[in-house]
Amino acid sequence: MTQDTKYNGWTNYATWRVNLEMFDGYPTECIDETDDPYDLSLSCKDWAEELICMDAREGFARDYALAFLSDVNWHEIATHMIEDYRTQEQAA
Repeated sequence: MTQDTKYNGWTNYATWRVNLEMFDGYPTECIDETDDPYDLSLSCKDWAEELICMDAREGFARDYALAFLSDVNWHEIATHMIEDYRTQEQAA
């Protein structure tokens, strides 16, 4: 039997939480219609890891925060950001 691990419509809790805390309301001018979801997902992941490494000293808490990020579906976040951009562009 397969267990449904979706959380609030997202792949999982980590993806939902990181999107909510780090990328919800992300300025759309930082995205354009040519953005590739894969490239954007790598940029999002790098930015989130950099933010954690800047804010936390080496050790237990930072290791746990980085481990939490390993559960994030970065492609889903990037795709969502691009879709939001396109929706806002069409409304303008």
